[in-house]
Amino acid sequence: MADVAAVAGVSHQTVSRVLNDHPNVREGTRVRVLEAIKELGYRRNLAARALATAQTRTIGILTIGSEFFGPQSTVLAVEAAARAQGYFVTVTSMDSYDIGAAVTALNHLTDQSVDGVVVVAPHDQVTEAIDELKLKVPVVVVAARTNVPENDPVHYVFVDQRDGARQATEHLISLGHQKIVHVSGPTGWFDATERKVGWAETMAAAGYDAVEFPAESWLAPSGYDAGVSLAPRVKAGEITAVFASNDYLAIGLLRAFWEAGVSVPEDVSVVGFDDLQIAEFYIPKLTTVRQPFGDVGRAALAELLNDDPASSGPRMIAPTMIVRASTAPPARS
Repeated sequence: MADVAAVAGVSHQTVSRVLNDHPNVREGTRVRVLEAIKELGYRRNLAARALATAQTRTIGILTIGSEFFGPQSTVLAVEAAARAQGYFVTVTSMDSYDIGAAVTALNHLTDQSVDGVVVVAPHDQVTEAIDELKLKVPVVVVAARTNVPENDPVHYVFVDQRDGARQATEHLISLGHQKIVHVSGPTGWFDATERKVGWAETMAAAGYDAVEFPAESWLAPSGYDAGVSLAPRVKAGEITAVFASNDYLAIGLLRAFWEAGVSVPEDVSVVGFDDLQIAEFYIPKLTTVRQPFGDVGRAALAELLNDDPASSGPRMIAPTMIVRASTAPPARS
C-alpha cells in the first residue's frame, strides 16, 4: 500500500479510503490511485486485514446435496448478495442428514473464523445440531421451523410453505376438485411438513378427506413410483387431482401417468411446488407454487449482517401460485 501511495503521490490513508470506497476522495485522486494499483498489481493482504479488524469478511454457508434445487438456488442467491456487500463465501456441503454430520460441518466452518453462518439445510437434524452447539457467531437458518426454542438467538428466514400449500389446494378446490391426494415429501424436512399441514388444513376446512401418499425422496423417481401406484385409482375415479410436494415429484407423476394412459389434466390435475425452470416447458406446462429463492437469499444475508438480538420471530416471504396447463376442472362422470 505504501508503494501505491508513492506512485500515486498521495498518503497511505488516501489509498485506504479509495480501497474502501470512501466518498470523501476527489475523483482525480481516486483515478490516480486506481491506476497505480493496476500498474503495481496490488492486492489486499486479507490475512493482515482480518488480524487488524478481527473480521475475515467471510460468511460460511452450510448446505446439502447439489441435487436439491431449492437449497442450491438459495445458496447462489446468498453468495451473490454477499459478494455485493464485499463479503467472501465459503461453502460446506453435507453428505448425510444426521446430527453428527451437521456438528462436524458447522465446526469446520467456525474453525475458519467466519463472521457468520447461513444454514441452507432445512432438516430437523441440522437444527438440532445448531441448538446443541450454541455457536458464538451470528447464525441464520433458511428453514420453515415452527418449534423455535424461546429466546433462541438464531434467526430464521423462509418462504411461507404452509401458505403455498394452501394456495395450491384452494386452486384445485376452486376448479371443483374434492378427491385431492397429496404426494408428500420425505420425513424430517421442515418444508415437507409445512406443505402437508397447509394442504391438510385446507382440505379439512372444505370438508374433504385428506389422503396422503408419502414419497421416499424429493426426486423424480419417487414421483414416478407414486404415479404408478396412483394411476389405477385415477382410472377408477377415486382421485381427480394430485398436489405434489415439489416439482420433481410432479414431473415424475406426469411421466407415470402418461405411460399408464392417464391424461393430464383431462383425467387428473397435477400441481407442483418450487417453479423449476423446466416446469414451463414440460407437457403439459406444470401448475406450481413459485418460491422466490433470490428474495430468500438476500433476506438471509440481511438478517445475518443486521444480527439484531432484539428481533423476534421468523422472517417469512410469500410464495406465488403459478397456474398453467396441468390443472383443469374434473371430468364429468
